Amino acid sequence: MILGLVKPDYLATVDVDPKSANYCKVIHRLPMPNLKDELHHSGWNSCSSCFGDPSKTRNRLILPSLISSRIYVVDVGTDPRAPRLHKVVEPSELFWKCGLANPHTSHCLGSGQIMISTMGDPYGNGNGGFVLLDGETFEVIGNWELPGEAAPFGYDFWYQPRHNVMISTEWGAPKVLANGFNPNDVKAGHYGQSIHVWDWTTHKRLQSLDLGVAGAIPLEVRFLHNPDAAEGFVGCALNGTVFRFYKTQKGDWATEKVIGVPSKKVEGWILPEMPSLITDILISLDDRFLYFSNWLHGDIRQYDITDTRNPRLVGQVFLGGSILNDGLVKVTEDQELDGQPSPCIIKGKRVPGSPQMLQLSLDGKRLYSTTSLYSAWDKQFYPDLIKEGSVMTQIDVDTVKGGLRVNPDFLVDFGREPDGPALAHEVRYPGGDCTSDIWI
Repeated sequence: MILGLVKPDYLATVDVDPKSANYCKVIHRLPMPNLKDELHHSGWNSCSSCFGDPSKTRNRLILPSLISSRIYVVDVGTDPRAPRLHKVVEPSELFWKCGLANPHTSHCLGSGQIMISTMGDPYGNGNGGFVLLDGETFEVIGNWELPGEAAPFGYDFWYQPRHNVMISTEWGAPKVLANGFNPNDVKAGHYGQSIHVWDWTTHKRLQSLDLGVAGAIPLEVRFLHNPDAAEGFVGCALNGTVFRFYKTQKGDWATEKVIGVPSKKVEGWILPEMPSLITDILISLDDRFLYFSNWLHGDIRQYDITDTRNPRLVGQVFLGGSILNDGLVKVTEDQELDGQPSPCIIKGKRVPGSPQMLQLSLDGKRLYSTTSLYSAWDKQFYPDLIKEGSVMTQIDVDTVKGGLRVNPDFLVDFGREPDGPALAHEVRYPGGDCTSDIWI
């Protein structure tokens, strides 16, 4: 997203090869043909769910727009270093054919179709439905869910065909998100606190599991990558918790809280206590490590999940956040740290904002992070991001014992873009990554 000037959002291609002369540089920018889209998450037209089908190629990137409700289809196969626009699905297609709006997560299906979760209806109310696109023409087919089965709110989803299940999560009603975060909206019921269990074959919603106050605003959901596994994790933003969900011996699904990041008592902030605000989680491809970002506290954590019921913290780095020792916020009581962390400086640049979106290389050794969450919330919590733009950083991972280290030689500064500071959000690898590929 471009800031300040009214410019279109764009897809940036970044060179991450240390041997390249363009290392850490944006080598191509594909601007969208419209304004105020809010590009957010993305997905592929084909992934591991289509393994063995020679007719399927990972050559299109699906870019849903969270605010405008457009869906862009980008050709990344003809020239991977210079993507080009292939098709635009207009909002009216979602409105009239599905009664849905605010598309979020995109996953390809083994059938060749593309499924996209939504957060709302055309009026800005919450609506956790799903749009199906044809995998060849990218025309809107219709709703995935049965009539009347949509969840009250929507956000992310992940499916596990061997257990005939899909799990979806909740953020909030789009009409309140656009104005920034107001705690009164939580009390008024405009944010979710449940995850939903769906029958993958019949498309029927089977269970809605209320996570309670501790699980308010459950965002990113991840099954273990092992297609036989009947368990996974969901990061819950508001109170800094991670819940494990699992299939019981009876055949239904249940949850338990397995990680809790304590809030910090503070002065000089909008509330007397600051939650960590877990905004992204992912699991390494070998199902050994869980990672998540605390967007308010400013750290990325690595947990050993060999014992999924008892995750063990093995790595942590601070890359910014709201509790830095030279900032306006004073921490008066902290159950974890002895002192407030120092600012993170990479290649002479102070990292603005806080780590938010994460992406892990397939070998598990390179963890990339960007610092923008959502423009309305960026403006509220990290106004410097609006002036400076966000950054992309690399964290080097110890895949043997666990451990994280900020790479001092990698920084992509989106504050120095040709059209002015920009907000960078989700990262995708052309060859697949740890948050888009589902094995069936």
